[in-house]
Amino acid sequence: MDKLKPETNLNRRRLLVAGAGGVAAGLSGWSPAGFAQAAGSKPLPPFAAFKDASRVIVHSSKTVETRRDAFGTSGITDTDILFARNNLETPNASVTANPDAWVVEIDGVANPRKFTVGDLKGMGLASVSMVLQCSGNGRGFFAHKTSGSQWKVGAAGNTLWSGVPVKALVEELGGVRGGMSYMTSSGGETIPAGLDPKKVMVERSVPWTAMEEAILAWELNGRPLPLAHGGPLRMIIPGYYGVNNVKYVKRVAFTVEETHAHIQTAGYRVRDIGVKGAPDQPSMWEMNLKSFITHPADDSKPVRAGMVQVHGVAFSGGSPVNAVEVSIDGGKTWHAARFIGPNLGRYAWRDFVLPVRLAPGSYTITSRAIADDGEVQPELRVENHRGYGHNGWRDHAVKVKVA
Repeated sequence: MDKLKPETNLNRRRLLVAGAGGVAAGLSGWSPAGFAQAAGSKPLPPFAAFKDASRVIVHSSKTVETRRDAFGTSGITDTDILFARNNLETPNASVTANPDAWVVEIDGVANPRKFTVGDLKGMGLASVSMVLQCSGNGRGFFAHKTSGSQWKVGAAGNTLWSGVPVKALVEELGGVRGGMSYMTSSGGETIPAGLDPKKVMVERSVPWTAMEEAILAWELNGRPLPLAHGGPLRMIIPGYYGVNNVKYVKRVAFTVEETHAHIQTAGYRVRDIGVKGAPDQPSMWEMNLKSFITHPADDSKPVRAGMVQVHGVAFSGGSPVNAVEVSIDGGKTWHAARFIGPNLGRYAWRDFVLPVRLAPGSYTITSRAIADDGEVQPELRVENHRGYGHNGWRDHAVKVKVA
């Protein structure tokens, strides 16, 4: 196989890491001990009680991660293992009992209007497959152990959403008013009494042109959108990190300025270690180029010597993934992998495989993605205070024992 010369462009990487964000929404509390759970792990929180406990990692009452060895090779990530990240209490579960009654307001257009989900279902339909990823995915590899869940690779999944195209909705309402620069989505969580809404509310602004591919989704992986993942209605923006895909969306407004909510002005900003978040720092928007190995998963289960199918996933929020290379010696040499399965679109991940014959011993296996525009996934992480946007291939390697 051909070996590709590594390229590390730190300035390019710093630009790319600026497009990050986590998944927003919320609830708290723990499930009773009787809920199914893997031996020695934390119990599943109530909002995620339907998850497969044997295939996820529970970090806290608000965060659940997919195990590296739980990802399959068929493309779509099952909802029962899809990661979850929440900031506030969810709306009452009754909102999903009659999802068509949920109301969303569209503003900043020529003819502002409120719609029920039932209304939206008659106004257009689109489906999109895309990677949903928390901005902190990979945070667990950072040396300074920043606060927040110490995700490794499982705060990401390839998901299929259905709903009404935002662009079609805006056209129906006469178009975006002149002078607007952002599309701002507001979540429908209840703000706890006594707190300043701007400090805790989930409201995110992105460039207004993100409207072109966005949808207001009421369906996830072919089923009604569950409360845990934003039901009855969620803003879905392909290629953007999760926090911008606002759950329980109750208002979409085209605005002159970014929202003044803390989650936008100071949260989800790329900054140096020890520096506070501020509006002049890069905001966490488009995802960067990334790949990681899903099998073999780690060195806790020795692999039998002989032919081994090394596989993983690759994705990008920018230039689409064009190729993937795999190394079995920690990045000294690289071999071209082969894509498997259908191409589900530019924002979905591609599953890849490399068959290798492994003799007994220890191996460091990793991958790097290559985009259409020639960009190569970098070797190293970009150090930053919150551990955002980690796509360095060295940290994402797996150490495997072959017997």
